[in-house]
Amino acid sequence: MKSDIEIAQEAKMLHIKEVAALIGIAEDDLEFYGKYKAKLSDEVGEKLIDRPDGKLVLVTAINPTPAGEGKTTTTIGLGQALSKLGKKAIIALREPSLGPCFGIKGGAAGGGYAQVVPMEDLNLHFTGDFHAITTANNLLAALLDNHIQQGNELKIDPRQVIWKRALDMNDRALRNIVIGLGAKADGMVREDHFVITVASEIMAILCLSENISDLKDRLGRIIVAYNFAGEPVTADDLKATGAMAALLKDAMKPNLIQTLEHTPALVHGGPFANIAHGCNSIRATKTALKLSDITVTEAGFGADLGAEKFLDIKCRIAGLKPDAIVLVATARALKYNGGIAKADCGKENLEALKKGIVNLEKHIENVQKFKVPVVVALNAFVTDTEKELDYIREFCEEKGCAFALSEVWEKGGEGGIALAKEVLNTLETKKSEFAPIYPDEMSLKEKIETISKEIYGARGVIFEPAAAKQLDKIEAMGFGKLPVCMAKNQYSLSDDPNKLGRPTDFDIHVRDVYVSAGAGFVVALTGLIMTMPGLPKVPAANNIDLNENGKITGLF
Repeated sequence: MKSDIEIAQEAKMLHIKEVAALIGIAEDDLEFYGKYKAKLSDEVGEKLIDRPDGKLVLVTAINPTPAGEGKTTTTIGLGQALSKLGKKAIIALREPSLGPCFGIKGGAAGGGYAQVVPMEDLNLHFTGDFHAITTANNLLAALLDNHIQQGNELKIDPRQVIWKRALDMNDRALRNIVIGLGAKADGMVREDHFVITVASEIMAILCLSENISDLKDRLGRIIVAYNFAGEPVTADDLKATGAMAALLKDAMKPNLIQTLEHTPALVHGGPFANIAHGCNSIRATKTALKLSDITVTEAGFGADLGAEKFLDIKCRIAGLKPDAIVLVATARALKYNGGIAKADCGKENLEALKKGIVNLEKHIENVQKFKVPVVVALNAFVTDTEKELDYIREFCEEKGCAFALSEVWEKGGEGGIALAKEVLNTLETKKSEFAPIYPDEMSLKEKIETISKEIYGARGVIFEPAAAKQLDKIEAMGFGKLPVCMAKNQYSLSDDPNKLGRPTDFDIHVRDVYVSAGAGFVVALTGLIMTMPGLPKVPAANNIDLNENGKITGLF
């Protein structure tokens, strides 16, 4: 079979105005970025206010493995299949970060015959949203250091500056740096740090803001430092809010592209799910719900991260209520969780499958705790055997889950018909009684413990002294009712990436806690999770090229 990029480059795309027409958006409401990309104007949302919402389907997955899961591919393929069945479907996705594109994971356009296009544009600069977010982040950093240099009227303590610079690239050398070296005019010497753009609070703010007014309120509340008296200093205090909002004016508008089969896709925002909240923008999701019968969206990594944050953070803030959840798994990944090497995952091994299926079992239990109907989608590989498929199907049905085989990678929408029918049946026959797993009134410590025990299956939580001190401070500052965003490795339910399957008798180690006052949540850093990733020994960038005809190769 052809590579993903070859399939994408051979696609016959519709002009984006034709795709918009499929969901009732007029050409005047589009801001074009060439022929195949457009932003929706601010007026679109205003025109849709009184329209009823369609159904909301969240796609999530088991913990990712090198054997592959195909969550985004399934999301796109399901949207295509629903369209084939005559439903007015829209896909709502996150934008890819350049870090994984040039690192090890690759892009986020789907795969095979279930992709959004133009694939190269999406995975690279797209419409410039990430550049705007990065620039707004670094403008705030520049204004902060300039304020200290120009007399420090706010009496900012340089030892308590917590705002970090950002770059949308995996660059471990920037995790811990020293700035201000040189002459006196070059600034005050202090330790500084970089985060990857998708971990920036401004990324989270853009994705959680309903409109420009909400955006400015959230930007203004960002805590950048503490003064010598220990009091918070905000972006509003630095008079930075207006300029940052100006930089984000166009980035706030959702982007419209299409799948290989011309199903509309709103792709907007891109926080990581292991170190941020892992969901596309509220604005894009709500717009999609107004324009469609069914909106299919996804949350990053496994259900222990992306889905939990979608349900406990995004839905809480936006007032959303998912009608069904699709949980993606593969026989290969389940065997990998059962202790089999990646190279052997293509061979039938029922013993390894039985050992590894406990990972799927835990994710099913977790999603059911939110009282939302679940459909398990098994992403098919040619190496899967009938015995393996039958075992997984029977296992899911015993757990009270609907089950469907997905062949969207190979067959596009046609390969997702069985899954689409199962989702439609679930929407028609089962009612979602969605509720978050913890109330606002619960203390931050209890929220962290609830997620760790209920979702991860931890025995308990160990708070490092610095984290415990920060929790007390954040509670005293009045942020105790905010939801918690757990920063944890994606490969394991625990905070140790080597513990596969369904680990037991482990503790979650919380080493630091900080408040993202603008975004509206508290972040807990666990284990060895980094907010600035590094490149692997052989980066994906080594295989990406541009030929003499201007065609990109090697991107995946």
